[in-house]
Amino acid sequence: MYSVMTYYLAMKTIDAVIQGLDETKAVIIVSDYYDEISDAILHRLGRGTTKLRGKGGYTDEEKDVIYAVVTRLEITKLKSIVFEIDDQAFITIMDTHETKGGKFKTAIH
Repeated sequence: MYSVMTYYLAMKTIDAVIQGLDETKAVIIVSDYYDEISDAILHRLGRGTTKLRGKGGYTDEEKDVIYAVVTRLEITKLKSIVFEIDDQAFITIMDTHETKGGKFKTAIH
């Protein structure tokens, strides 16, 4: 059991060293509360969002979808914010290989 825990800790440490603390994640959020969630991400995380127009494949219903990029350290807080506003929201979190441009590196919080 200790060897499994040691291996896991070593793996996470190596990931942090190789990827650094600035690793970013792209997040797609589908919710009927897109304005409230987008506003909370801006004011509580200091991150901008992009509103995309989507269409449900099953329902054929149009929906606004939120796209945001955050650091891996902000993911937990982002999920808390989203589910605090809409516990039925759908979130997809993806690794990003590189983030350039915009004001991403200038955090306002």
